[in-house]
Amino acid sequence: MSNTIGNISTAVPTLPSAATPAAGGSQNDGGFGSTLSSAIEQVEQVHTDAQQQISDLLQGNRQDVHNVMIAVEKADVAFQLMMQVRTKIVNAYQEISRLQF
Repeated sequence: MSNTIGNISTAVPTLPSAATPAAGGSQNDGGFGSTLSSAIEQVEQVHTDAQQQISDLLQGNRQDVHNVMIAVEKADVAFQLMMQVRTKIVNAYQEISRLQF
């Protein structure tokens, strides 16, 4: 299994098309919750893949330490991104809760 530098972008979760409003203005099928859930699932999948590659390396089923380290770094970058998104969401919630109506 060969990973190239071009494949590194797959570690960063991308927002699905549900993140942008549809032409009709209705977002009942998508929305923020489903977008966030999808991004978390993508990060979890990258993490699971890295764990599997580490396990294979430790059991002697792989010899390519380089690709395993790339998978671990992908998982780390994806996790750090999700932590930044979480922080931004919490900060936005706190800001909204301070508003007076």
